[in-house]
Amino acid sequence: MPPVFAHGALRLYLLALLESGPKHGYELIKALSERFGGTYSPSAGTIYPRLGKLEEEGLVATHTEGRRTNYSITPAGLTELNSRRDELAGVENDISASVRRLADNLRQDIRVNMRGLRADLAATAEAARTSARAAGSAGGAGSPWYSPEGERRLKEAEMLVQAFRDDMRVELRRHAGSHPVTAVTLETVKTVLDQARISIRNSLED
Repeated sequence: MPPVFAHGALRLYLLALLESGPKHGYELIKALSERFGGTYSPSAGTIYPRLGKLEEEGLVATHTEGRRTNYSITPAGLTELNSRRDELAGVENDISASVRRLADNLRQDIRVNMRGLRADLAATAEAARTSARAAGSAGGAGSPWYSPEGERRLKEAEMLVQAFRDDMRVELRRHAGSHPVTAVTLETVKTVLDQARISIRNSLED
């Protein structure tokens, strides 16, 4: 996969993030993750060495607050940032392009995984239908589709669908309490649910 940031671009973008006020390392990682819509989150091993280099150059200052080290832009850092505003605009454009590329890759991965899931479900459904036909033929009278066992499985399937719905609503609301629901998340939910709907419907066909 191509690098998310060009050489030196992350360093400049960290200065831009600090322009709005002091932040500790986790806040910077979180801000970058949100800027990328959750499609990319830099590691601590990516962020902290660059912050250390900025501090060595006098562009960033640190102060300790409890167990956290906060980083703030210095006058020298602000001077460099102001002298490179045009370059920063280019970095923003590159980030937007990276978000689109990463989102496209994510959607493609989801489609590939869902195709495999559909194939597995189709094979399982066909095996179940074959077993049911065999059981109906051996058992004689009565339709296998309305047997007590079939009724039990129907209720179990309905409970699974309901449990999935409830769990996902809880997860989405919990996430939304601290992070915005991004366009990528919404697209992922739509894609997965559409593919799951198709797979389940295919498994119901006789």
